[in-house]
Order: sequence, then C-alpha cells, then structure tokens
Amino acid sequence: MPEGIAHNIWFVAALWMGLALIASVISIRLKIAVALIEIFTGIVAGNFLGIHATTDWINFLAMLGSGVITFLAGAEIDPTSLRAHIRPALTIGVLSFFIPFISVWLFAQFALGWTMQQSQIAGIALSTTSVAVVYAVMIEGGRSNTALGKMILAACFITDFGTVLALGVLFANFNWYMLVFIAVLPIVLWYMPRWTQFIIKQMGTTQVSEPEVKFILFILFFLGGLSTTAKSEAVLPAYLIG
Repeated sequence: MPEGIAHNIWFVAALWMGLALIASVISIRLKIAVALIEIFTGIVAGNFLGIHATTDWINFLAMLGSGVITFLAGAEIDPTSLRAHIRPALTIGVLSFFIPFISVWLFAQFALGWTMQQSQIAGIALSTTSVAVVYAVMIEGGRSNTALGKMILAACFITDFGTVLALGVLFANFNWYMLVFIAVLPIVLWYMPRWTQFIIKQMGTTQVSEPEVKFILFILFFLGGLSTTAKSEAVLPAYLIG
C-alpha cells in the first residue's frame, strides 16, 4: 500500500470495510457464517495481498467489537436453561480445555524439545475458543435461542475461563491492579442488574439518547480497563456482565 494512503484514516477505514463487504458477499453466496469468512479474508489480505494497514484505532475497534459481541453472547444465556444443562456444559467445557492444553504442552515439551513456558503457551493457545465467533455462527444458524445453542455457549465460556485462569496462574503478574480487579468485579456483577433496571425504570428505553446503552458501555469499558491493566482479558468481564 502506498505510504500516503497507509496513513490516511479514511482510506484505511475504506480498505477494511471493503474487505468486510467482500466477506459478507462470499458468506451469503456460500451460505457460511460471515464470522468465519471474515477471519479467512483477513488471513488472505494480511499474508498474501500485502495489506498490513493496522492502526491503534482499528485495534481498539476490534477489541470493542469483541467485547460487545461477547457481552451479547453472555446475555443470550438464560439462567434457567443454564442450570438445566450445567452438567453437560461443564463436562464439555472442562474437557475441551484440559485435553488439548495438556496434550499440546506435553508434546511440545517432550517431543519438540521446547521449554516449559513455551510449551504451556502453545497448549493454552490451542485449547482456547472464541465465544464471539461461536455466538455469531449460532445467531446466523438460528440456534442461539435453542437449548443446545445455550449449552454450547456456556461450554465455550467455561473453556475460555480455563484459558484465562491458566494464563493467570502460570504467567500473570499478581500486583495491586489484579487485587483491585478481583475486588471490584464481584461487586459490579452483584449490583449490575439493579443498576440497569433502575436506569431503565427512571429513564425508559425509548429515549433518543439511549442512556441504558451508554451505561452498559461505560461498565464494559471500565471493567475492560481494569482487566487489561491487571494483565487479564477484557472479554471475560464482558461475558460475565452479559
């Protein structure tokens, strides 16, 4: 990409939206979930077409989109359905994390000769999942409101929680920010339904300014800032809040 275009915010935005448009057209033609086509399009554009136009604001938008869609995925899980399928969700989630994590760790360390930390990172990287991608596929397939869809989403969360927990136990720096995050998160989770209901009752959901949406985004941004400062993942509190 020419130097002048690479530093023009409008051209960069047009480039990425053009790629997203291409992914949408392909997904409609092939009847495949757009999230999967978008990932494939990004891989092709970045590795074979020489497109590396990423900026801080693009990275922020990517993280914002991931956090919001993860929040929506959490909001899709009905507590009654979750309790009804908690055993299979726990079983699938725990096994889907530990089996690849331990297998890849041992293979990388003893078969490939990697160091222990390198092997652990490889195991974590290949044992995680993406709630955002799974949720998008469920929505497009019409399965997000089914019992099976809710169980799969719950299992994905357990898998991702295992990833975050493994990263925290094996590699996190336990500092004051981590303690603050651990202390603040349960409080926000406990009072979040009351706060949200209060805002909706006092101001309604028909206001043009949509204060309830801005309140939710404020909480997501605040907890995302705390979690990333504590060297954790911003999508974890987003899922829990949802």
